[in-house]
Amino acid sequence: MNKAVFLDRDGTVNAMVYNRDYGTVDSPANPDEFELLPGVSEAIKRINEMGFLALVISNQPGIAKGKFTLKILETIDKKMKKELAQYSAHLDKIYYCLDHPEAIIKEYRKNSPYRKPEPGLLLKAAEEFKIDLASSYMIGDGLTDVQAGKRAGCKTILLGRLKCDLCKLMQDLKAKPGFIVPDLAKAVKLIEKLEGE
Repeated sequence: MNKAVFLDRDGTVNAMVYNRDYGTVDSPANPDEFELLPGVSEAIKRINEMGFLALVISNQPGIAKGKFTLKILETIDKKMKKELAQYSAHLDKIYYCLDHPEAIIKEYRKNSPYRKPEPGLLLKAAEEFKIDLASSYMIGDGLTDVQAGKRAGCKTILLGRLKCDLCKLMQDLKAKPGFIVPDLAKAVKLIEKLEGE
């Protein structure tokens, strides 16, 4: 059986984008906005070296909401892979859920078992790659990442800082992560320690 590190994308692998017109923070909507977070390339390279599969598991409702096209998403993926390759790092596969219950594009308007906090994408990856989920990790910056990871039976690492309101939300949603660290580089160092690497 293989072991995997499942990675959320936006806020974990790449920076979120501030939209001045709306005063909101969102996913990059074009390749020019896509930027890897500091230390991410080195962290993913280390995941590769430790023998884990590096798999992105991400909700990407931007297409469903009419913010960008599938072609643009593919171009963003190419940029991400190219930037990682410069550090000899690679992703083994990228899994996206494009659906959203409030999509403006009808074909994507649904409640999907692949949309985090549901574990569908992790289970799909586990079947495709013969992954031992109990020996794998889900890393993300949101509680939906923690929920999906826990529901799939993975160890969970939340990126960020613990805040009082977040503690209450974790309790209410039964989404307390196994660990909380500030960024992906620290998460990978934690995995090294836990795995005795």
